[in-house]
Amino acid sequence: MTESASAQPRESLPLDSTAQLLTRITAQLGTQLSHVSLNGTRRPPMHRTIRPAPGTATAPALVAVAHGSRDPQALRTVVKLLDRVRELRPGLDVRLGHIELNEPLLPSTLTGLGSGDAVLVPLLLGRGHHVKHDIPAAAAAAPALRTTIAAPLGPHPLLVEALYGRLLEAGRPTEETASGSSAVILAAAGSRDPDSAADTRRTARMLSERLGGVPVVPAYASAADPTVSAAARALAARGRHRIAVASYFTAPGRFATAAAAAAPGIAAAPLGAHPAMARLILHRYDRALADQARSGAREAHESAVNGALLASA
Repeated sequence: MTESASAQPRESLPLDSTAQLLTRITAQLGTQLSHVSLNGTRRPPMHRTIRPAPGTATAPALVAVAHGSRDPQALRTVVKLLDRVRELRPGLDVRLGHIELNEPLLPSTLTGLGSGDAVLVPLLLGRGHHVKHDIPAAAAAAPALRTTIAAPLGPHPLLVEALYGRLLEAGRPTEETASGSSAVILAAAGSRDPDSAADTRRTARMLSERLGGVPVVPAYASAADPTVSAAARALAARGRHRIAVASYFTAPGRFATAAAAAAPGIAAAPLGAHPAMARLILHRYDRALADQARSGAREAHESAVNGALLASA
């Protein structure tokens, strides 16, 4: 290299890379501005499609599957929760579909995606009929779309953190210990599926550990026993008179309201748009994609091994 050549200034970034960077910045800015209406308020972006910058890969859409409720607060709460998810993962196409009672219904959301890839994340707290049957049936009815179904939100430590946070917000003292007269009722919707009940019991054990050993007893609004009232009576008979109710519901609704009304003391709000819930949704999305990739690699390896064996036969 000559002295004149080495003395020339070196560009820190090629022009085409600069253009790509500006394109990505512009796309991200457009995504953020699309959240805001002309009057300055944030619109609920349930059907917005994110268009990636040129040259970037498209991540599968995240379809959050909510149960649905006649309580108008339920839809508003879920929309707020998904807004938190979008803030954590800008550019990800996040959509909402309901199993029943609210629009958009899940089949409509899947149809709106057309072809491509999507991960369905149940906003449900355990393995029950909706997770095992309704969501897979909806996915199967959209054959043009390649779908992966994530695990339900519970049990998981992030879910326990959200429950713990809601109890503190409701006024439960942090200094209460297992040796005192306090206890917590984990109020859940209830299911006839034994796996769902097992998931709720596991969450109760995890919450008890988070509370330093304070007893946590599951109770149910339907389909299973005990009820919140019955659980409170049983705890009182054991000398546990300072009872708080942890609301094991994703959003407000009939069951959450009934559980709070039966609480003998403090009643926490539903999990809602707690920051840990948004993180958990993305964790389930990422885990589903990772499991899918591992499964694909394992199938490819087995196919290669079988092909080699046939060739050598």
